[in-house]
Amino acid sequence: MTAAKHHSEGFLALVQDAKKRIREIDIEQYKKLRERGEAGQLVDVREDHEWETAHAAGAIHLSKGIIERDIEKTFPDKSTKLVLYCGGGFRSALATDNLRRMGYENAISLDGGWRAIEASDLPIERP
Repeated sequence: MTAAKHHSEGFLALVQDAKKRIREIDIEQYKKLRERGEAGQLVDVREDHEWETAHAAGAIHLSKGIIERDIEKTFPDKSTKLVLYCGGGFRSALATDNLRRMGYENAISLDGGWRAIEASDLPIERP
């Protein structure tokens, strides 16, 4: 498991502001949604090199740099449940906030992100 990163105050302030407006779940809540068949689509918003190293099985990749540009062609139905994850839950919170502003009311951020997925018993794909 990767060590937590140290983030700047400005970045953390943006994340905390976004978290006031979004829905966030932890890995156990996500696993319960999966068990009930209600998990929706996992979306990995990490950078290309992170995705290429390993990612959650069944996830699609729309990095933080392109998700707002490509989301409407990838998921034209704005009611689709999307569970976004990044390394730890910060970038996914920001991306979830933007998607909700674009009308994706079922966009959810996975708190703990990739680190939580990797530490869980969820399937992982590696090249």
